[in-house]
Amino acid sequence: MKVRKGGRFRSSFKLKRKGIEVTGEWKTVPIDPNLFAEEEFRDIVCLEELTEYKLVSSSKVGKVKEKKRKAESASEGSNEELEEPVVPPKKKKKNKDLRSQTDKGNTLNAAEIDVLVDKDAKRNEIIREANCEDDGHVTENMSSRNDTPKKKKKKVPKNKASQAQEALPSVATSKKGKNWTTEVLSASADQKADVSAWKDLFVPEPVLQALSYLGFSAPTPIQALALPSAIRDNMDVLGAAETGSGKTLAFAIPMIHSVLQWQKSNNSTNRNDSVSKESHQHHDETRWENEDEAEKVTHQQVGDSGDEDDESFTTGCVKVLENVEFDFDDETHTVGSHKKRPLLGLVLTPTRELAVQVKHHIDAVAKFTGIKTAILVGGMAAQKQERVLNRKPEIVIATPGRLWELVKERHPHLSNLRQLRCLVIDEADRMVEKGHFLELSQLLELLNDSQYNPRRQTFVFSATLTLVHQIPTRVLQKKNAKKMDKKTKLELLMEKVGIKGKPKVIDLTRKEATVETLTETRIHCNTNEKDYYLYYFLLQYPGRTMVFANSIDCVKRLSSLLTILNCDPLPLHANMHQKQRLKNLERFAERESSVLLTTDVAARGLDIPNVQHVIHYQVPRTSELYVHRSGRTARAANEGLSLLLIGPEDLINFRKIYKTLKKSEELPFFPVDSKCMASIKERMNLARQIEKAEFFNSRAKQHNSWLQQAAEALEVDLDDDMLMGKKADEQEESQKQKMLKGMKKQLKHMLSQPLFKVLMKTKYPTQSGKLLLPQTSVDVSALGAVSKKQAKKKKSIKLN
Repeated sequence: MKVRKGGRFRSSFKLKRKGIEVTGEWKTVPIDPNLFAEEEFRDIVCLEELTEYKLVSSSKVGKVKEKKRKAESASEGSNEELEEPVVPPKKKKKNKDLRSQTDKGNTLNAAEIDVLVDKDAKRNEIIREANCEDDGHVTENMSSRNDTPKKKKKKVPKNKASQAQEALPSVATSKKGKNWTTEVLSASADQKADVSAWKDLFVPEPVLQALSYLGFSAPTPIQALALPSAIRDNMDVLGAAETGSGKTLAFAIPMIHSVLQWQKSNNSTNRNDSVSKESHQHHDETRWENEDEAEKVTHQQVGDSGDEDDESFTTGCVKVLENVEFDFDDETHTVGSHKKRPLLGLVLTPTRELAVQVKHHIDAVAKFTGIKTAILVGGMAAQKQERVLNRKPEIVIATPGRLWELVKERHPHLSNLRQLRCLVIDEADRMVEKGHFLELSQLLELLNDSQYNPRRQTFVFSATLTLVHQIPTRVLQKKNAKKMDKKTKLELLMEKVGIKGKPKVIDLTRKEATVETLTETRIHCNTNEKDYYLYYFLLQYPGRTMVFANSIDCVKRLSSLLTILNCDPLPLHANMHQKQRLKNLERFAERESSVLLTTDVAARGLDIPNVQHVIHYQVPRTSELYVHRSGRTARAANEGLSLLLIGPEDLINFRKIYKTLKKSEELPFFPVDSKCMASIKERMNLARQIEKAEFFNSRAKQHNSWLQQAAEALEVDLDDDMLMGKKADEQEESQKQKMLKGMKKQLKHMLSQPLFKVLMKTKYPTQSGKLLLPQTSVDVSALGAVSKKQAKKKKSIKLN
């Protein structure tokens, strides 16, 4: 029996492994015939007992036929030898069946003895599980070994998978790897690119290999400027570059280089220790292998007679349970070797989705390095993330809330942040804003005080890092007011983050802050007309469109409205479950024509491929948000369109943004075909009525059911006046349902009719007898429509 203490399994009695040598004969036991009066024992033929035997050491028994065993072990596959110590119950049953076929005379005795063996095995398993629970923590490798018996039939595929995991430990599994970033990262995976342009930037060789595999042939301007200073000169970097310019790799590559350098220096100092440990492990392995061979020899020896075969099988089961000790001892060696692997890189991001994306990018670049990464974000199981941290990953990507929670819980891997080599704060201007991310300020205080490392590199990146707002005159009139400019903003940021030396400052942003390839347009309308223009745009210009709103309620309302109108929108906001948020992002990236309705949670950093349009349903409150929202399209030198729907209440925010971004020209108005607006308004008004009725019904049902449950729990009567909408008569209710059905039927008919009708200009038959149809204008893109309108405007100006 095994007792688990301190993460190891040790035998409670220091006994050597014993085998049984039969010296006498099996003798029949007389049975009272009255027992067979009841049919419970009808299958029993006879009972036998063995009284003359002696216990011998398994190693001594093994020496008799050691040569024979070695010949057999050579013929067996290496996989079977490795997996022999942990033979699962299914395997034992198969062996038992084979033996019982060869010796049919004693099958009943074997079955009888096996009942006892199964009881012992179950008892030992129960004790082992209880001890595991008391200990509180079992490593993941151990749990994976416990799962192996289930997959015993598929040996070869499993071993191949394990080899692949050892070779590339940093690459996520295919199930977890599914992400909106996969299209970007696997675009040029088939043909390797020439990466000679990267070599002058001091990029490590394994990273060059990954860049070639990904098809990144040349660095972007921010990468070309940041990498030499970070890798060669070991400087802190403050980087400001427009959206979609490759800022993630600008900090990911220096971080990977720093981890590789640490591993190199650490390996050279600990080489002697590792050699001694390896020799010790090898000695243990050979000793246990010899004992396993001896056990197998006992099976062969005693297997000559059928009776002895069954008895040896029972002792074999006990030995197999003891063999678990070898596996767990080996596990403790690996855990001990992990202790010297500290946390070397930490990346902090404002949103969970951005953290997921950054992890995928780092994993892709660190594919051939063996560096492990982990992600710590809210909305996912904290226990699972703790288990991931137990693997001692070198790089952690986190949001401040969950990270601070685990730091407060004193997780071992996060306890010593003094050895941190790289700290990255992505979208830093948002992260250090007053009133936001309280946990971040506490983390930075910890990192710059008790856990300060003078050799630590700090990377701060954002598209709006150097964007300065014009302070109102009423604020400037105060005594201690300072006029904000780029220099003072960066100095304040450095002070908050804890950069003490002179950093490398890289500013590649334009005066307008947005990308050159972005076309910005606007539509002025009343607040209740925004729905019409949004629906018009989605129908007229299908494609990958992101619609931003300032509130969650607005996103929910638009989602139900557009669902009624068969637009199939995908919502994304902070009140959604994290898995659903990620799933909606994946679906949006998969579909060629789709709509993502989102709050500003998706405004920063997300690199979703081929987003053609960004619609600001409500004008953002700050110019930074406008830049980041618009930056979801027109990424990596691609073209994109940004459309502002400006209502009367949005004018103040629009003017502020216009002033801060110093726009020299007025934004052009987006062209709208007024012919089809009447039918669009008809559809939208009907959809609004349906949405309002459904919303009221669902809210009333929810409220009333809650009241009824509370009344039942308190055992009190519920007044009808307390119910929302009061209790309606059955006739009224049925009438409402009929009206709702009628409206839905009417809308369905409207949606089946074509909205953009192509008018026939002629009805004359042709010579061939076929009627030529005029070309439709629906295929014109939104960018094409804007450029056409601008060209017409320029012509009219020239003519005048």
